[in-house]
Amino acid sequence: MVRRVLRVRPESSGPLGPLFYLEWFLTDLVAFMRRDDLPVVVQAAIAHAQFETIHPFVDGNGRTGRALVHAIMRSKGVVTDTTAPISAGLLRDTRGHFDALTQYHRGNARPVMERFADASRFATRSGAHLVDALAGEVGSARERMSGLRSDAAGWRVLPHLVAHPVVNAGLIKEVLGANDTTAQRALTQLAAAGVLEECTGKNRGRVWQHSGILGVLDEYAQSLHRR
Repeated sequence: MVRRVLRVRPESSGPLGPLFYLEWFLTDLVAFMRRDDLPVVVQAAIAHAQFETIHPFVDGNGRTGRALVHAIMRSKGVVTDTTAPISAGLLRDTRGHFDALTQYHRGNARPVMERFADASRFATRSGAHLVDALAGEVGSARERMSGLRSDAAGWRVLPHLVAHPVVNAGLIKEVLGANDTTAQRALTQLAAAGVLEECTGKNRGRVWQHSGILGVLDEYAQSLHRR
């Protein structure tokens, strides 16, 4: 499937090992990731484990290796408009994840693939729950805004609040391509409807937040606690 790599690190080579070996290992890994004859979850699992085995950086290998998983999923068309929280599923059991990587280093890839299968199922379940909860918050906001005219500026802001639950006038201007007057009007409308609340208590540099969306995101983050 892919060559088993145990990076050689002679005493004179420094912390990353000989550059020749690193270049060969990474070239081999890229060639493997470009294959299209494997199940994507299996391919992502092996690519992640291989990257962690190569360990090319002094720091940040874990984060980069997990980001690599999402890049593979996206490049293969498994996900398109969002990021499936597979890495979050892996980090729910860090000991199990590291044990699987250790087994991979010893030539046994099965535990890594099993961990990724479990993490993918978790990503599907938790991601669907998160989307439903966020959609519920947007639906509640629509009900609160029912008294606004259909062409009110606040309606243009609403679809962006999931991605930007904390906003100010500058962000609204950037997102909508609007002028300062329109941005301020939108914020006033959303605050009056109870959709946004001002959270600084200041007259200048004011910031508004959607507490419901932030609550959903906080609850989701807490559900991803590491064991």
